[in-house]
Amino acid sequence: MSEKTLVIIKPDVVEAGNAGRVLARYEEAGLSIVAMELRTIDGAFADRHYEEHLARDFYPNLRTFMTSGPMIPLVLCGPDCISQVRELNGATDPAKAEPGTIRADFGDSGPRNAVHASDSAESAAREIALWFPAL
Repeated sequence: MSEKTLVIIKPDVVEAGNAGRVLARYEEAGLSIVAMELRTIDGAFADRHYEEHLARDFYPNLRTFMTSGPMIPLVLCGPDCISQVRELNGATDPAKAEPGTIRADFGDSGPRNAVHASDSAESAAREIALWFPAL
């Protein structure tokens, strides 16, 4: 089944000049980019995106990081896209991610884990509507 998901290439990857390498991983897996832009967000936008994490202890650090510089939000499309992307990305903690995954290769720790990706069809729909309302 073809579906869409939101991915954010985080500020650390953009700053390190590795965004193209991350994008290539998705394209080489057969996924299509249907929307993409370079964007810097403010705290209010971060709060809307991460609304389910607002009360969590880690959120202030994540919010500071996500507003620290440019990032690349994009929408990917393809068969079983959500699960494919999550497999390509690897575990949320780069130290626990399998070698060869995006997070193992480009992530560090905490919020600096290279990429965000929607975790379900419901999250993907909400996040795509927030970041790319014209889609």
